[in-house]
Amino acid sequence: QLRLVESGGGLVQPGGSLRLSCAASGFTLDYYVIGWFRQAPGKEREGVSCISRSGSSTNYADSVKGRFTISRDNGKNTVYLQMNSLKPEDTAVYYCAAGPRESLLRHWYGYWGQGTQVTVSS
Repeated sequence: QLRLVESGGGLVQPGGSLRLSCAASGFTLDYYVIGWFRQAPGKEREGVSCISRSGSSTNYADSVKGRFTISRDNGKNTVYLQMNSLKPEDTAVYYCAAGPRESLLRHWYGYWGQGTQVTVSS
């Protein structure tokens, strides 16, 4: 069974950092582009970042450029999202997803994790 499991979310103060992990089971992650998405209450799910199969290419939403870094360790079948200088508006449930194409658009991703909550508040 193909599964993606996110971890690393939590409560952090503004300006703080978190590192999210996305671990795959039941399939080899390096066959797929991996994207991170987030959904805040009452808002649409939006693309945050994605990384190519090899890790050589990355993309970021304008709202997180310079603050978030996506990376992958195919040997560990895991993708990471390092989030620095967090702001209250980063509060959301964060999801990782696997798909065939580098894109921040949801419809390119067919496999999704269950999400992890990130709350940025003082």
